[in-house]
Amino acid sequence: MKITLKLFASLDEYLPPAAKQNTVKLDISEGSTIAVVLREIGLPRESVKLVFVDGVHQFLEDLDQRTLKAGETLAIWPPVAGG
Repeated sequence: MKITLKLFASLDEYLPPAAKQNTVKLDISEGSTIAVVLREIGLPRESVKLVFVDGVHQFLEDLDQRTLKAGETLAIWPPVAGG
C-alpha cells in the first residue's frame, strides 16, 4: 500500500532518491507501524521529535503501535534548537 512520507529540516538525508523536495510516496506493507517505516528508511528514533499522521500529532511512545493506512501522510520533524 502507498503512503506519503514528508521529512523536514535535517531529516531530508533519509529520503529515498526518488523524493521530490521533502516528500516521497512509499510502498509499505499492510499493517506497518510508524516505527517500521522509520527502521526501513534508516531514520534513528533519537532524530525524531514531532510526528504527525494526516495532521494529527502522534506521541513518540506510540510509534510502535500506530499502524498506517493506505493514502495517509506521515510527517516527521527533528529536534530543533534555537534562541
